[in-house]
Amino acid sequence: MAALTVIEGGAVATVDAHGTEYRDGYVVLRGNRIEAVGAGAAPVLDGQVRRIDGRGCLLTPGLVNTHHHLYQWITRGLAADNTLFEWLTTLYPIWAGIDEEAVRIAATGGLAALARTGCTTTTDHHYVFPRAGGDLLGAEITAAAEVGLRFHPCRGSMDLGASAGGLPPDHVVQSLDEILADSAAAIARHHDPSFDSMLRIALAPCSPFSVTPELLRESAALARQAGVRLHTHVAETIDEHDYCAATFGCTPAQYMEKLGWVGADVWWAHAIHLDDSAIETMAKTGTGVAHCPTSNARIGAGIARTADLVRAGVPVGLGVDGAASNESSSMIEEPRNALFFARNTGGPRAMTVRTSLALATIGGARVLGRDAEIGSIEPGKLADLALWRLDTPAHAGIDDPVTALVLGSAPPLAALIVNGREVVRDGRLHTVDEDIVGAQVAGAQAALVAKAW
Repeated sequence: MAALTVIEGGAVATVDAHGTEYRDGYVVLRGNRIEAVGAGAAPVLDGQVRRIDGRGCLLTPGLVNTHHHLYQWITRGLAADNTLFEWLTTLYPIWAGIDEEAVRIAATGGLAALARTGCTTTTDHHYVFPRAGGDLLGAEITAAAEVGLRFHPCRGSMDLGASAGGLPPDHVVQSLDEILADSAAAIARHHDPSFDSMLRIALAPCSPFSVTPELLRESAALARQAGVRLHTHVAETIDEHDYCAATFGCTPAQYMEKLGWVGADVWWAHAIHLDDSAIETMAKTGTGVAHCPTSNARIGAGIARTADLVRAGVPVGLGVDGAASNESSSMIEEPRNALFFARNTGGPRAMTVRTSLALATIGGARVLGRDAEIGSIEPGKLADLALWRLDTPAHAGIDDPVTALVLGSAPPLAALIVNGREVVRDGRLHTVDEDIVGAQVAGAQAALVAKAW
């Protein structure tokens, strides 16, 4: 008999299709599944029950991070005032020195930060594979299992070096054949399509200016044959728009459509510089977006048309993006910033606080094709939950708990539960020693930068 857990006494925002909320509610978990949710006290249950006191708290679905570059956790703070292309050309020589141990340490630090900010499911887009680096994808998968988050790593790739007209230096790109072989091996070794999977693989050529059309076509064919999803950067900056216009004679969105990179199995990172036609195509095909408001602002890339995307029916989730362009990588900051930027361009009614929370939860689940499993608090779904303390001085007097969560300062976590397992309690990780991880991160950062300089 699976163990029972009851969370009761606090507010519950289910983020279900009806927007059901309880000012005083409960959730019953049986093993890794949600068994019941409702108002008032939990029903009397037989057997041994673990109880979590939710008084003064708001319970939400765990947050879903749809775009990240975990290896960048050990290169935070560099090129802080550069454009995207300047930032990339500065950091590529440093990233060329990463190896398996550096990536494991970086991923552990980045994943720990996500857990402490309410994230239960995260993707990662790893696309730098130095030849002597070792098993970099395996290193971050090991880190995710240790920290305890549900993980969707994307086997990224670059095959268009500077000598062939691309942006990355030649020594950090791979050949088409190497990439396809490694991608197939990653799927065969790691991808778990089961309902309660903790690990799913996607394929993710990096961007229009770092990969060839052949790699995009062949990766799409391989992914669809294997039944995995596709991810890449699209329409992030004006520089990218100009590159595609000069190189391909079209916009980034038109280029991706020509190559078959639209559909319900595809999501684009950023998708800032879109025209009405691109949004219409995305809505018609079910192509998703990882909206990264904090990173977009840090790089100065622009403000995405998020409200227009949502209104059109495009699947939209939120992402922190790489830690070198979002040093805090705080998942709970993303819904607030998404709301702020939407209102900044579209007025005070462009986005509600509940829409922004939905983007961070069920929206991200939809982008990853997992909205039947995670993203809302409903019986039968997986037990991925975040319990936020709202009885602190910073939140006292904010009557609406969802508004307090989204618009108030980032609250501490009373608990984070992933697949029925408690990963965070009272703001501290149970799964890894954060002091040790911090020291390892500092050492790995110093060694990596020294290697490049």
